Amino acid sequence: MSRADTAPTGAMPASAGLLDRARIIARPGFNRWLVPPAAVAIHLCIGMAYGFSVYWLPLSRALGGAKPIACAAGTGLFSVLLASNCDWAVSDLVLTFTIAIVLLGASAAIWGGWLERAGPRKAGFVAALCWGGGYLIAAAGVFVHQLWLIWLGLGLIGGVGLGLGYISPVSTLIKWFPDRRGMATGMAIMGFGGGAMIGAPLANSLIASFPATAGQNVALTFAVTGVIYFVVMTIGAFGYRVPPENWQPEGWTPPAESGRPMITTRHVHLHMAPRTPQFWLIWAVLCLNVSAGIGILAMASPMLQEIFAGKLIGAPDVGFTALDAHQRAAVAAIAAGFAGLLSLFNIAGRFFWASLSDRLGRKNTYTTFFILGMIVYASAPSAAHMGSKALFVACLCIALSMYGGGFATVPAYLADIFGTKFVGAIHGLILTAWSTAGVIGPVLVTYIRDTQISAGVARSAVYDRTLYILAGLLFLGFIANLLIRPLDEKWFMKEEDEARRDLAAHPAAKVSAAGSFGIGRGGFTPGALLAWLAIGIPLAWGIFITLSHTLVMFR
Repeated sequence: MSRADTAPTGAMPASAGLLDRARIIARPGFNRWLVPPAAVAIHLCIGMAYGFSVYWLPLSRALGGAKPIACAAGTGLFSVLLASNCDWAVSDLVLTFTIAIVLLGASAAIWGGWLERAGPRKAGFVAALCWGGGYLIAAAGVFVHQLWLIWLGLGLIGGVGLGLGYISPVSTLIKWFPDRRGMATGMAIMGFGGGAMIGAPLANSLIASFPATAGQNVALTFAVTGVIYFVVMTIGAFGYRVPPENWQPEGWTPPAESGRPMITTRHVHLHMAPRTPQFWLIWAVLCLNVSAGIGILAMASPMLQEIFAGKLIGAPDVGFTALDAHQRAAVAAIAAGFAGLLSLFNIAGRFFWASLSDRLGRKNTYTTFFILGMIVYASAPSAAHMGSKALFVACLCIALSMYGGGFATVPAYLADIFGTKFVGAIHGLILTAWSTAGVIGPVLVTYIRDTQISAGVARSAVYDRTLYILAGLLFLGFIANLLIRPLDEKWFMKEEDEARRDLAAHPAAKVSAAGSFGIGRGGFTPGALLAWLAIGIPLAWGIFITLSHTLVMFR
C-alpha cells in the first residue's frame, strides 16, 4: 500500500484559522480517548445551570441583609428589572434559569447546522465566551443592582452558551465511537448532570468567603467562576479533534452488516429530518420522559418533606403542618440530601443506561425506561403510605436514573435512525423537547399539588395523583417509542450527494477509502490518563460532597 493510500487528510489550507475545522482533523497516531475528557470539561462547566439555585437566596437579600428591602407594592416587572433600591424576589430571580433553558433549546436548534459546518472547536469556544462572559455580565448586574443584566448575562447570553456547549461534542463523539455510540455520548452528557455537584459547593464556599455588603459576595463569585469556566471550556474546546471522513475503528464492522435494521449506515440531511414521522416520535419520546423526571426534580425537596414529615426525624405521628420551626429545619436539611441523591442517580444513569443501550439497542432501552418507569412511579404512593422511606426513595432514584439516561441515549438514537453526518444539528432541533418539558413537568406537578391542597387532601397524599399522572405520561412515551421504525429509503441522501457535500464542506478531510489510518488507537496512554484525571478528580470531589450530605437522611 502506498503512502498516499494511507494519508488521512489532504493538505490543510494555508488560510485555515486556529478555530477552523481544518485545524482539528486528526492525524496518524491520535488517540480517540483524548476527546471525551474535552467534552466532559465543557459539560461540567455548563452543568452549573442546575445549581443556579444557590445564588437566589443571597441575591434576594443583597441590600437589606437579614431583613430584605421589598419593592413598593404594585411595582411591575419592568420596574423591578430597573430598580436599584429594593431587593429582588426569588421568583423573579428564578426566571433566569427558565430563560437559560429556553435559550438552550432555541440556540441548539438555530445554530446546530452552523456547528456541523464550523466544527466543535469553534462552537465550543463561542460557548465558552457566552457562558463565561454571561457570568461576568451578571456580576456587573449585581454590582450595580440591575436585574435585567442578570437576565441578560446568565439567561440570554449564558443560555446560548448552554445550547452550543451542550451539543458541541455530540456528533464528534458519535463519529469517534461508532462502535460505542451510547457510551460516548453518555460520558459527555454525564458531565452536564455533574456540573452542579462541583459548581454549587464551590459557589457556596466563595459566597461565604467574600464580603456580603450589597451582594458583593455573589458578584465576586460570579466574576471568579466566570473566569474559571471560560478557561476550562476553552481548554476543552481546543482539545477537540474530528476524524477524517470515512474513518472507522480498526477491525470494526459497521452495524448494518451485522443485521441490525434500527441502525443505518446512510445519512439524512438536516432539512429532511423534521419531515419524517420518526423525528417527531423521538421528540415526543424525549419530551414525555423528561417531563416526568423534571417534574420530580422540581419538587423533590417539598415532596419528601410533605409526605414523610416527622417520620424523617423520628417523630412518626407529627404531620407536615404540625412541625415546629426546629423540626422544619431538620426535615428541610434531610430533604436537601434527598435532592442531592436524586442528582447523583441522574448523573450515574446518564452513563449506565447510555452504555447499556449499545447492547440492548436504543429502542429497547427506551422501552425499558417507560415500562420500568411506569412501575416505579405507580408504586411510589404505596411505598409512601406504607411509611417506607427506603422504598420510596429507591423508586424515585430509579426514575431519575432513567431521566438522565434518556438525555444521554437520545443522541445515539438519532444517529441510529438518521446517520451521523448531521446528528449534532438534528440533536439541536430535538432539544426543543427539553424546553417544552421544562415547562410541562414542573407546572403539572405544582398545579396538581396546589389543587389537592385546596381540596383539603392530607399533605402525605397530595402527590399520589401526580405520580399516577406522570406514569400516564410514560405510557404515552411507550406508545410513541413503539411506533418508531427504520426510515424509508426516500429520506436518505444519495451516495453521490454525500460525496459532493463532503468535498465541498471539508476539502481537507477527503480520504480515498474507509480505514483506521493509524488514528484512534492507543487507549489509556499516559496523556489520556492525565486528561481523564483532570476531569475525574473534581467530579469525585463533587460526588463525595453530595454523598456526605445525603447520608444524613438514613441516619
